[in-house]
Amino acid sequence: MDNIPLSAQLGALVTLLALSAFFSMSETAMMAANRFRLRHLAQNGHRGAQKAMALLDKTDKMLGVILLGNNLVNAAAATLVSVIAMELFGDEKWALGASTLIITFAILVFSEITPKIIGASYADRMALIIAYLLTPLLRFCYPIIWFVNLFAAAILRLLGLSLRPSADSARLSPEELRSLVLESSNVIPKKHQAILNSLFDLNEITVEHMMTPRGSIEILDIAQEWDEVHQQLMTSHHSRLPVCRGSLDQLLGILPVRRLVAGIASAEFNELVLLEQLQQPYYIPAGTAVFTQLAFFQENRQRIGFVVDEYGEILGLLTLEDIIEEIVGDFTTSIPGLGADLDWSDDGSVVVEGSRQLRDLNRMLDLDFPLDGPKTLNGLILEHFQDIPEADVSLKLNNVAVEILQTQDRSVVTARIYRPQSEEESLSLYKPPPP
Repeated sequence: MDNIPLSAQLGALVTLLALSAFFSMSETAMMAANRFRLRHLAQNGHRGAQKAMALLDKTDKMLGVILLGNNLVNAAAATLVSVIAMELFGDEKWALGASTLIITFAILVFSEITPKIIGASYADRMALIIAYLLTPLLRFCYPIIWFVNLFAAAILRLLGLSLRPSADSARLSPEELRSLVLESSNVIPKKHQAILNSLFDLNEITVEHMMTPRGSIEILDIAQEWDEVHQQLMTSHHSRLPVCRGSLDQLLGILPVRRLVAGIASAEFNELVLLEQLQQPYYIPAGTAVFTQLAFFQENRQRIGFVVDEYGEILGLLTLEDIIEEIVGDFTTSIPGLGADLDWSDDGSVVVEGSRQLRDLNRMLDLDFPLDGPKTLNGLILEHFQDIPEADVSLKLNNVAVEILQTQDRSVVTARIYRPQSEEESLSLYKPPPP
């Protein structure tokens, strides 16, 4: 290279370092790019995204051309630096050593670290541009890449590894998808986030967690006096009522109360007319996932069902509105006297109904009541005592202090829950005895 000017050699060295930086940045940007975002852009007709997805679908060949170019230009740069050092300083060993250190530092800083940081920081944007350059380069170098990949594939087979990962490895698990939703607070409104999180929970909870317990179901008992039946129909705030004779064990059907609004006041309205309006009851096996039951409601065109155990005993009532409210939040009118939301008072306590679902208490008050047994606070207290407790009795449930305020008909009506204190709070409240 005696006839090549030193300036031209230095220019070639800078070009080689720039090419090395391009390949380094390409590798990082393509591998760090958000594939879901690229796929969305590709489906909407973005040419750069389509080319990027095509390259990512054959990762082995894409990495082959990037690494081939990167290693070639790095080797050429190291050789060129040695030539320049020999021209300037002759065969001095210190000059060759110094040139090796200089080119190593230059490649590390200008061709590796800096471009990789840029590629990682702007991966989605860079991948759309880089794909236009890598696609023709891959076509041009395809025979070489194919030959090199033969050896790579043979080594992978010896190690028992696949050349390409399965399609399942690129799929997100429900928990990973939940994390994406939680981390997307800057683009997804808070209300929408809450709805999406509720959808994830529907496959993890069963109908027993959301049903109205048997003891809390308002029934229309036609075995009572007709005047009482008529009065209950006139004052009921429900649009549908389970009709039975004596108890739920003798369920006759579901009465759509709204259809009878005009006829209830009529003198011709009697038990026979009422029975003609009954709809067949719909039964739900205990243990059914809520999300599955939502699909069953849709398929069977039902809005209300009775949860039954393996013996056919009715455990509770579940409505379509219950599931919808679990997803989007309460939107119907609450029963007077029962607050929908709970929050700690200034003294660190809250009064709740014994029929409150443990899931609701855990979510609203950030507690950790166990959910693998009883579904309500009343059930958890009864399980703890193995007996019917009396009022003014206190206990600890999963490190949460609970005071029973009122009991009636073999159940806890109301109770006061005290907010559990962390170890730091307990220590801050602790006052050592005086010496």
